[in-house]
Parts: sequence; structure tokens; C-alpha cells
Amino acid sequence: MITSKTIALGIAKGIGILVLAALGLYFLYQIQAVLIYLVVAFILTLIGNPILDFFKRRLKFNHLAATIATLGIFLLMIFGILLMFVPLIADQGNNLSLLNTAEIEKNLLELLNKIALFLESHNINSDSLFKEADLSSKLNFSFIPNLFNAIISTISSFGIGVVSVLFITFFFLKDRVAFIVSAKQLIPDAQEEKILNSLDKIYTLLSRYFIGLLIQLSIVFLLYLIVLLIFGVQNAVVIAFLCAVLNIIPYIGPLIASVIAAILTMLGNLGSDFQTQMLPLTIYVMIGFWIVQLIDNNVTSPLIFSKSVSSHPLEIFLIVLIVGYLFGIIGMIIAIPLYTILKVFGKEFYPENKIIQLLTKDI
Repeated sequence: MITSKTIALGIAKGIGILVLAALGLYFLYQIQAVLIYLVVAFILTLIGNPILDFFKRRLKFNHLAATIATLGIFLLMIFGILLMFVPLIADQGNNLSLLNTAEIEKNLLELLNKIALFLESHNINSDSLFKEADLSSKLNFSFIPNLFNAIISTISSFGIGVVSVLFITFFFLKDRVAFIVSAKQLIPDAQEEKILNSLDKIYTLLSRYFIGLLIQLSIVFLLYLIVLLIFGVQNAVVIAFLCAVLNIIPYIGPLIASVIAAILTMLGNLGSDFQTQMLPLTIYVMIGFWIVQLIDNNVTSPLIFSKSVSSHPLEIFLIVLIVGYLFGIIGMIIAIPLYTILKVFGKEFYPENKIIQLLTKDI
């Protein structure tokens, strides 16, 4: 029989659960930096494990020496970026006025005026395209300096973050066996084999994925840079860098990169004639970027997104599209790793399911 006391206890219990959940979320929000350190350290561990195994198997290092050598490679990469790449990016970013929103908006208005004069010289009414639509007031390119500032800030203000990430990564690499043993003690005996098999497959697939992703971004950056240097575009390094970073976002990122490259190319050549110099140069750059994206979409990306995580390109496209529609840009970035994890667990725990059999036949 339900009494008022039972109802009151139920309400109190529900309120208690909600309060605890809210406190838990607030706690996670407060330690979000630590969570980011853990995620970055985990990714570095996935990338570093094959390197560590190379030192152990091929060079006969003991485990501690291999761990230190792997961490040394990460440190050399970090210092190389700091000493060589960041000053060049920062210097060219200042030249391009990417750190000054007001300046880039002023340059954008000047560019729109040039486009308007070009259209009018070809008997096209620019008023209907710009003035009536009030295009200049609706366009907001503050995301460009914000993106650039975020990248530079993340790279240049390492400090405690870098030390923390490397410290965590060191112990993830050094004590990975101990972590596995500890995890076994927490896993129910009935599910131990399935869970450990899943974690082993996830480790292998995600290691290949993140290493491949770094290689892809490096290749795309070099190809973008070559295109920009061939056509003598000013600030080629920073434009190539920004556009390469955007390739982290599957499918949509390269499209955004092309638009940004076109805009920044024109903004960097405002002193030239629009019809004879600026417009042809921008078209050539766009064609070059499309060729790079064609190479990436048909060679680099399939090798990374399909081979590394054992999924069909159409399957990957649909998953990225669906998760991106539900959760936005962040969803698109994490869609492939998350989908890979779910596929592996699905194969281990529901091997008889026909749909899972079809999706995981290559795992």
C-alpha cells in the first residue's frame, strides 16, 4: 500500500539523486582542464605505444628506457614546434591582421567594395546583392581571429598543461600493464574476457586512427603550403596551417578551409587590381585547394578513416553526418573514434546480432 510516507521518501530520493547528479556535473565542469589533460594524455599514449614497442622489440630497450625515449620524442616535437613553427605563425598572423577583428572587418569592407565595382563594370547591379541585403553588416569574421588566437594560445601557453599531460602520459606508458591488471580486478569474471578483448581491439584501432590523422594533417598542410607558395600568396604558412587544422572536421572542414583560403588570399592582396590580379589568383588557389582535397578524399582519408578503423567510407560518411547533425562540430570530430568503440563492444557482446555482424565483419 502506497502511503504518504512512501511518496515523501520517493520524492526525497529523487531530489537527492538530482542534487547528486547536478553536483557531479558541476564537479566535472570545475575540473574540465584535468579531464582535457587525461584525454590528451590518452591520445598521446595511443600514439606512443607503437613507438615504445619499437624501442623494446627492435632496439632492445627495457620498458622504462623505452618509455623515457618515447616521451623524449614527444618533447622534441613540442620544442620543435615552439622554437620553429609558432614564431613564424604568430609573425605572419600579425601581418595578416588575424589578431585584430576590427582590421580584418575593415579589409573585408574594402574587398566588398572592390567586388561591387567589378560587378558594376560588367553591368551587374551590385546594390541588389550588397546594399539591399546589407551583406556587410551580416558577415562576421570574428571567428577567424578567435580560431587563430585559440590555436596560438593552446600551443604557446603550455605551462602546467604540458607538464601535466606529459606526466600523465609517462605513467600511462610505463604502467600500462599495471593498469590492465587493476582493471581486471574491477571487471566481473563473467565478462572479463569480452571486455579485455574489446579494449585490446579498441587500443589497436584508435592507435592506428590517431597516428594516421596526424599524418593526414601533415600531408594536407604541406600540400596546401605548396599550392600557396606556387602562386606567391602572402602569409602562406598561416593560411595553410589554419586550413589544415580545419581538416580535423570531416567533410565540412575542407569546404570551410577553401572559403577561408579564398577570403584570406584576397585580403592579403587588397592593393592589387581585382579583375586582373586578385580574382585570377583566388581562382587558382581555389583550384589548387580542390585538387588537394580531391587527393585527400580519394587517397589519404580512405586509408585513415576506412583502413585504420575497419569501416566502409559510406558507413563513415553516414555516421559523421548523423552525429554531426545531432551534436554539431564536436560530434563530427569525435564520431569516428566513438563509433569504433561502440562497434568493438557490439561485436564482443552481441556477436549473433545480424546488423552487428554486417557492420563488424572486418574487425
